Amino acid sequence: MIVIKDKISKEEVNDMPKVVYQGKIFVVDTPEQADFAVRYLRQFDLLGIDSETRPAFKKGEVHKVALLQIATDERCYLFRLNKFGMTLSLIQLMENPHITKVGLSLKDDFMMLHQRAAFEPCGVIELQSYAHEFGIKDMSLQKIYANLFGGKISKSQRLTNWEADELTIQQQQYASLDAWACIQIYRRLEELRESGDYEIQIVEEPIDEPTQ
Repeated sequence: MIVIKDKISKEEVNDMPKVVYQGKIFVVDTPEQADFAVRYLRQFDLLGIDSETRPAFKKGEVHKVALLQIATDERCYLFRLNKFGMTLSLIQLMENPHITKVGLSLKDDFMMLHQRAAFEPCGVIELQSYAHEFGIKDMSLQKIYANLFGGKISKSQRLTNWEADELTIQQQQYASLDAWACIQIYRRLEELRESGDYEIQIVEEPIDEPTQ
């Protein structure tokens, strides 16, 4: 019997071993490279997706999505949308109902992506909703992954410049890991759903002592 907590603390996550992405990473800089990558990705019936946007530190400053990550179990393609936008091949991939795309906070991702192109996403699974069906209350990718696998996904690169001329190795690793982790979470939840061999441990909230 596998025990899953309904929620875990930041302290628990920080004590876990850091997860390192082991797959191949392909940085996509041109529309031609994007079309080639999508032809490869269309072979798979399950993909993990995520996106990154350059952080805004000034009032009124707004940026469009800079990076779209699409992962298989063994590869992750990093589409640099700030360089070439949403290609027709990417739009068709997002709209393909026969390829399952899993991700977290996808409503927000698609809302941002719609600033670059109009499309109707199909074949999409939102991991926050799916995890909630199992009694998991945590909403972040980091906590859901830690709860299911006992590993820590570092978020140290989240607020870096995703529109830089060249993405650092650390940025590439971070972006790839997030998309890849979505596949692993979905598969683990599917296994648990099919086997039923799990139970949810309810974590009691600490009770504040009354002040004298």
